[in-house]
Amino acid sequence: MSDFSIAGESRFITAPDGLRLHARLYEAPGEACPVLCLPGLTRTALDFDPLARALSEGRHGPPRRVAALDYRGRGGSDPDPAGRYDVMVENGDVLAVAAALDISEAVVVGTSRGGLHAMILAASKPELLRGVVLNDVGPRLETQGLLRIRAYVGKLPTPQTYAQAAAMMKEVAGAQFPGLDDQDWAFFAFTTFKPADKGLAPRYDTRLASALEALDLTQPLPELWPQFEGLARVPVMALRGERSDLFSIATLAEMASRHPRFASATVAGQGHAPLLRDEETIRLICESVARWTA
Repeated sequence: MSDFSIAGESRFITAPDGLRLHARLYEAPGEACPVLCLPGLTRTALDFDPLARALSEGRHGPPRRVAALDYRGRGGSDPDPAGRYDVMVENGDVLAVAAALDISEAVVVGTSRGGLHAMILAASKPELLRGVVLNDVGPRLETQGLLRIRAYVGKLPTPQTYAQAAAMMKEVAGAQFPGLDDQDWAFFAFTTFKPADKGLAPRYDTRLASALEALDLTQPLPELWPQFEGLARVPVMALRGERSDLFSIATLAEMASRHPRFASATVAGQGHAPLLRDEETIRLICESVARWTA
């Protein structure tokens, strides 16, 4: 169940504060605009392997380089000794990785927290952006979804095998993802856990839970409409999981009314956040990227 072949190659980059960061790079011939993939809060570059293969192989458009980042404390990147898992610190890391990989312009595909980074990039490095795909995230986040995420981050039992991990993931997230099959759950487990001395361990520093605990979810959350509107100069496509509890239909509709070059699609049978593994969604992203960068 853990025998998933991952393409691309590892690259290690030094963050502004000296921390070692990891990215997965998918090379491709030609000069097509590259794609920079930014994962969710506890997620890693592995999530993007199916999409990155399609983009780099030129399945639905010209082949193009893809770089998928592991934030500090996730995947192959070093943990932050001080536990500084702050969005602005991470945004500096994103810029350092892009510069080290000679990516001066890219389409950004951001899942959840990665989408927040894309919106912040509109202010911190607007010339980097050629287009943005927001995977189940917008300027307004729903408290219900954050409460659900906070309930499990850093708190899941440690599975001994990937079969146990897949069963546990299905139990925890099955209501959010009724459309997944056994192979999808196996992939979800593989991208969530790594081999450890005893059984498996999360692919993220469990101190990330502290950042979530610090949020006061009894109060209205800050909204990022100015940051979203900073994306007005580039095309944006938002994907929403049909069963998402973090990204509402109302927020999606408001985004469409505020952005001049906006498109959206619903991923059936999935919640927060769609796995970007099904062929229909992969084709939609690839074709959008090709159209934006033609």
